[in-house]
Amino acid sequence: MPRVFVLHNGIVTSTSLARPVGAPIVNRPSPVAVGTIVWLGSEVMFFAGLFAIYFTLRSTSPELWELQSSKLNITFSAINTAVLVTSSLTCQFGVFAAERLQAKRTSWKLSDWGMAEWFFVTYVMGAIFVIGQVYEYALLVSEGVSLSSDSYGSAFYLTTGFHGLHVTGGLIAFLLVIGRAYAAKNFGHKEATSAIVVSYYWHFVDVVWVGLFAVIYLLK
Repeated sequence: MPRVFVLHNGIVTSTSLARPVGAPIVNRPSPVAVGTIVWLGSEVMFFAGLFAIYFTLRSTSPELWELQSSKLNITFSAINTAVLVTSSLTCQFGVFAAERLQAKRTSWKLSDWGMAEWFFVTYVMGAIFVIGQVYEYALLVSEGVSLSSDSYGSAFYLTTGFHGLHVTGGLIAFLLVIGRAYAAKNFGHKEATSAIVVSYYWHFVDVVWVGLFAVIYLLK
């Protein structure tokens, strides 16, 4: 047992460096996780501002909103939304694998998949969502709804466009985490923490889109 000798009033004493039996262990939260949560809090305020812009413009031009919103393909967007929401499920399976420090699959059985496989599936589903959003933009532009057409077009592309950029940022983060899993010799807690904080961001992006979908496509 290691000891340190202390000179006090001419008397030499020894003190053990070992943790006393029964003393509580302090588990400090990861600075990366805390920083990510704080940053996502600022993102909440950003999207709250976009929602405020949308509702303000909508309240001043209700007839325009009724006319232009009728051009939205709600069924297509609902399917696209389902893809994105389902990607949160596959992302969480990847988190479970990261928490047990399993970077890659041990077999082709879904129960044996690692973080990389689940995150790759999540990446594909997120990419499908972005492609679907771009396709929807193309259809709306062909029908005269553009960023500069009117206040509805400005509000629609501003809110959904910024969300699309956030989704794209999440896709880049998934590629970085997957690449790190393959590059690391030993998949440890540092790599697992990176995967977990990326999942925080992805779940946040999904929840924001559910709110946007309800407001833009469903709310009359």
